[in-house]
Amino acid sequence: MNLASTLRHGNRIHFKYRNWQLIRDSSTAPVSVPNHARVVVCGGGVIGTSVLYHLTKLGWKDIVLLEQGRLSCGTTWHAAGLIGQMKSGMTETKLAQYSRSLYKELNELDEHTGWKECGSLLVARTRDRMITFHGAAARGKVLGIEVHILTPSEVKTLAPLLRVDDLEGGMWVPTDGVAGPSDIVMTLSSLAKRQGAQVFEDCRVEKVYMKDNAVSKIQTTLGSIECEYFVNCAGMWSYHLARDGTKGKKIRCPLHPVEHFYVVTKPFGIDPMLPVIRDQDGGIYVREWSGGLLAGGFDTVAKPVFHEGVPDDFQFKLFPEDWDHFQELLQAMLHRMPSFHDAELRHMTNGPESFTPDGKFILGEVPEMRNYFVATGMNSHGIVSAGGVGKVMAELIVEGESSVDIWQHDVKRFLDLHNNRKYLKDRATEIVGKVYRIAYPLSDYSTSRKLRTSPLYTRLKSAGAVYSQSCGFERPMWFDIDSEDFMDVDRSFFYRTDNSFGKPIWFDAVREEYFACREGVALIDMSSFTKLELKSASTEVVDFLEHLCSNGVDIPIGHVIHTGMQNYRGGYECDCSLVRLAENHYFIIAPTVQQTRCMRWIRLHLPKDGSVNVSDVTSMYTGINVIGVKSRDLMSEVTEVSVSSADFPFFRCKEIDVGYATGVRALSLSHAGELGWVLYIPNEYALHVYDCLLNAGKSYGVRHAGYLALRSLRVEKLFAHWGQDLTPTTTPLEAGRAFRVKFNRDFIGKEALLAQKENGVCKRFVQLQIHDHDLENDVWPWGGETIYRNGKLCGMCTSAAYGYTLNRQCVIGYVYDKDTKTGNLLPIENDFMLKNAEFQVEIAGKLFPAKVFIYSPKLVSVKAPTSQYVATQPWSANQQAA
Repeated sequence: MNLASTLRHGNRIHFKYRNWQLIRDSSTAPVSVPNHARVVVCGGGVIGTSVLYHLTKLGWKDIVLLEQGRLSCGTTWHAAGLIGQMKSGMTETKLAQYSRSLYKELNELDEHTGWKECGSLLVARTRDRMITFHGAAARGKVLGIEVHILTPSEVKTLAPLLRVDDLEGGMWVPTDGVAGPSDIVMTLSSLAKRQGAQVFEDCRVEKVYMKDNAVSKIQTTLGSIECEYFVNCAGMWSYHLARDGTKGKKIRCPLHPVEHFYVVTKPFGIDPMLPVIRDQDGGIYVREWSGGLLAGGFDTVAKPVFHEGVPDDFQFKLFPEDWDHFQELLQAMLHRMPSFHDAELRHMTNGPESFTPDGKFILGEVPEMRNYFVATGMNSHGIVSAGGVGKVMAELIVEGESSVDIWQHDVKRFLDLHNNRKYLKDRATEIVGKVYRIAYPLSDYSTSRKLRTSPLYTRLKSAGAVYSQSCGFERPMWFDIDSEDFMDVDRSFFYRTDNSFGKPIWFDAVREEYFACREGVALIDMSSFTKLELKSASTEVVDFLEHLCSNGVDIPIGHVIHTGMQNYRGGYECDCSLVRLAENHYFIIAPTVQQTRCMRWIRLHLPKDGSVNVSDVTSMYTGINVIGVKSRDLMSEVTEVSVSSADFPFFRCKEIDVGYATGVRALSLSHAGELGWVLYIPNEYALHVYDCLLNAGKSYGVRHAGYLALRSLRVEKLFAHWGQDLTPTTTPLEAGRAFRVKFNRDFIGKEALLAQKENGVCKRFVQLQIHDHDLENDVWPWGGETIYRNGKLCGMCTSAAYGYTLNRQCVIGYVYDKDTKTGNLLPIENDFMLKNAEFQVEIAGKLFPAKVFIYSPKLVSVKAPTSQYVATQPWSANQQAA
């Protein structure tokens, strides 16, 4: 039987790895499963066995892993085994870095993982790709990963078989390598069993039961298991197991399988230590395989499979070869490696891989019930991420927190819409091609769009709105009022024709919107923001929010505060504006991406007596931000309520009439430090209110504005945004928001913040204004750039924007100081930033001098140089004014 036939029968491992059959025989499933286990892990692939192994490393023994077939039989067994550490984000890179170290360490202990440290060589066909390599190299410096930027000739030296005449350069990561996927599975499961864990093959999970909204029992084909925790690591089966396999609940776990291809050649003298080659501009990867080559890639338009569900018996199976679909990748391989023309192909592997709608992993505890965890949706990065994923999942289960911030991959980022099967199928066709495609700033998706829209969507689009989406909600980013054909062009993915890391096509348009927000008046559709209401019969809701929020919430009726909801480490679970509507009634406004997360955090802590009720009213209200120095004049035209500074000061809320509309909640804030009101309008009145504002605003030169103008306004003033600048691992003391924490009461996270206050704050949120930057020709900062103090790496940027008033690039982020001997962070004071300190920001490998600010700078009006806006002062001044 040749290798191709062997692969089709699921016995490939005999030819490549150690004696797998002996290991498998030693773990033959008994007749029944135990009656009880502390943790049940579902899925015997590389993720499930890693979770199992790391739980035992943390000392838990009473753990059971269930696999419906044989270990590694789903997608792990046919994985290519590439271990490349440099990923698109810091979290993914940290997970891969740990995985690489784990596989290497185990292999050196004779616990076979198939590890081979051959390095990774990435090549760039374009200048833009080289820019991404410089960004990766910067992340490597932060994490201590050796990365080298190469010239084309240096690429040729490392890999003589490559064609380099069309390359701009390359990136060399010498500590990368390859590993054996099934070896890793067998080793991790074996090590876990030595520590007391049990593994059962040929045992399928049929149903997950709950009691008091927490996991209580697992029903399997070999009996039932009472348990405290359940971990869904079922890979491509995870979606249906979560949606249909939970008694009384539908768990969201949005992913969809697609076909993934690679080919293997017969041996033709390839060096066993050939680096893994990635030509991402061609969508391909290549590694050495038994003296030949294994070459695969990520097709531009993928082929979704198993839309109706993955068969239970799809184990060690592949799909038929599809050479027509593979042609795109094959041509790229032949182009980059001319010797490939003479290689004799042994076989094609066409197997399933699962992808999520945003290309991020699905990790953490689900919001629908307690103690149900998921670790799935690896987007073809399962092997390289498995070690790190298993570690953080074990930490979350055992310790309640992880050593790596995984909020971008948290399952609580999803809404019900993400679990829609057609939504997933359509998005899967696009998401695969994005694995290697350059991630241009603020790039977006073209599939599964125009789902959540405000009542203003069509009107704004006719006004030139260029849309992007967040959590499926279409949001106007900027307005193209100069194009004659804007009604005939699909502008829902506005970076499609602006693939650039430099000055964007919207620069001038956003400049006009920005100054309308500062010098005139503008309207911004902010309907996508999360909106929640909390009520109680009496004042129980006050006591509840006092416990949940770090700022004091027992404020007068009609007042507004900004507050964090801290976790037990003091980090931001939620950052929101809170309005007191009545003695027993609050209105919460939070970022769009927090809709599920914020609701889950609140529900997790609700009084068990049911005295406090929370409801999600996001879809009930349209939000219009009326912003700018002339906003008070405009507001006075459309409502009979006085909006004078005396009658309607900052951080107040009143229910007003606008035109004929009633029940409009008007908040005197703008989320950007400018004079303004955000109007929350019952949806049926939205168009009427919008028309009233437009008609009355004509005499004031009212304009539309989008989120890009809002971003410039907030970055220029050092305003933090959750998800970029604030995360579950950053605290108010680090972010310069200590004034929003009231320590004279008990709240979640107080102890952690007091300890940090006592021990010293080790990182500080700052703004850096960049000098000597050529607006037209230099690469722009977009976030993620490294910061240097006196030549020493000291931090990273979290957000960036052009400051139109300051007339320069602005970045915000965190700086720190490290002990040169131990590597530990040291407490820092203002002097660290302000005295004897020269700062630089590295953008695409080039260092730019920068001036640091630790407070919001005072911005003087360009058109009226003597005027200053109170709202641009530090937040403490605003609160005193309130």
